Amino acid sequence: MSETVQILERLVAFDTTSAKTNLGLIGFIKSFLQDRGFRITQIDDDTGQKAGLYAETGPVGDGILLSGHTDVVPVVGQNWSRDPFRLSREGTRLYGRGTTDMKGYLAAMLRAADMAAGKDFQAPLKLVFSYDEEIGCVGIQHMIDRLIPLVGHPRACLVGEPTEMQVATGHKGKAAIRVVCNGQSGHSAAAPNFVNALHLAADFIAELRKVQDGLVQIGARDVAYDVGYSTVHIGKITGGTALNIVPDRAELSIEYRHLAADDPEQIMARINDAAEKVARRYRQKFSAAKIELERYNTYPGLDVPADTPVVTLGKRLAAT
Repeated sequence: MSETVQILERLVAFDTTSAKTNLGLIGFIKSFLQDRGFRITQIDDDTGQKAGLYAETGPVGDGILLSGHTDVVPVVGQNWSRDPFRLSREGTRLYGRGTTDMKGYLAAMLRAADMAAGKDFQAPLKLVFSYDEEIGCVGIQHMIDRLIPLVGHPRACLVGEPTEMQVATGHKGKAAIRVVCNGQSGHSAAAPNFVNALHLAADFIAELRKVQDGLVQIGARDVAYDVGYSTVHIGKITGGTALNIVPDRAELSIEYRHLAADDPEQIMARINDAAEKVARRYRQKFSAAKIELERYNTYPGLDVPADTPVVTLGKRLAAT
């Protein structure tokens, strides 16, 4: 068993499902790197149950940054034929929760750190281990203010998300939005006399589809993506308490995912305009009718030109 696989075996054994603590895994990584002379900064979350790490070795300077997340998606409800938190081999494949996304890369990071120990570098090697990526990149957002002065401006950052060893040079940005539609409650026998919050929600969804059509027609395009334009998605809708009651509240969960070339603020403005257009129509009947939007969990779109040195380096490494 190779040194990298041995490290991976240790990492997989920690159940770091996003709903659970990752402190055991962080403790292992911290000890591993300290033993190899790395300078370590641990960044705890507000609960004290999660933490990220920043580590570096070599001289002060720009260097290269390797970054990965420590959490994994749940196994509950999945029909595993083996213990998901015990690494197993079958032929040329390794099985275990997170082997691909992305403890395999964490193991490679630690193996690189092991090989770098004691070497005389001209530029530093920098490592970032984050948490709660699987639930919306939450951990790195908590870490970022501490990380910026530590990391500085590295020459390149390599993030080892699973791409089947194809170099990915871009990633869509995203924002999640909570939507509350406020209507007017009443008995269903007189339903036309009231403002049904589900009607607001339905009309708002129809307007969002127009926003999507606009992004397809006049928004940015990038043929490198499977879906080569920015998108608006409605993922969840709830509302109503009983069949004979006109609902006064409906909630939606929506998101947009945007190409780096599209301005997310313009997309959000179109969504706001759509909400106001619908609410204004219903306020003619009920003055308190409204649609409230709360944007959260945002991150920017990324795009690296194909001719940059980091892309050339990545392609060369991926081919070996």
